[in-house]
Amino acid sequence: MTAALVAGLVAGYGIAVPVGAVATYLVSLTARTSLRTGTGAALGVATADGLYALLATLGGSALAAALRPVLGPLRWASAVVLAALAVRGAVAALRQYRGHRLTARSDPPPPSAVRAYLSLLGITLLNPTTVIYFAALVLGTRTSQAAAPLEQGAFVAAAFAASASWQLLLAGGGALLGRALTGRRGRLATALLSSGVITALAVRMVA
Repeated sequence: MTAALVAGLVAGYGIAVPVGAVATYLVSLTARTSLRTGTGAALGVATADGLYALLATLGGSALAAALRPVLGPLRWASAVVLAALAVRGAVAALRQYRGHRLTARSDPPPPSAVRAYLSLLGITLLNPTTVIYFAALVLGTRTSQAAAPLEQGAFVAAAFAASASWQLLLAGGGALLGRALTGRRGRLATALLSSGVITALAVRMVA
């Protein structure tokens, strides 16, 4: 059981820690809205990681082989969604800056925590690299091939907990960033920088 928990924690951090387009968007979203919204978004990402860890433990190589033919379309879909979010964020920031309006009047209502959760869950599920990662990890360990259901559950729970802790840390950083950059120029610079990074990472995803 301990080995399964440790393996799950290592796997969860292994897939969560590398900062990509989704992590960048999570930080930017929290900076623009609130910690509550960011928390919902963070748990959406962690839920997707947990679901893929579960699918990998149950499906193994068969699931990885089934997903391989659609890897390309899924990557393109994920890249398009992320690029659209980047463009939308940049356009909204430019309109706010040029309009010289008060933030409270110019900003649209922030998304609810539930909406942010569902949005980030969907975006993360579009990336099949996660399930390939978990499938390779599960199949590559000798103990996982004959693991009991309880050990498999411990692995999945630990992977979810690791991912959730890291995503919540990113959301907390985004909330601190939002408080530090409250001026119009600061918010504009942050939004444009985030949009540029997300776009670059989305392009790299399909390159």
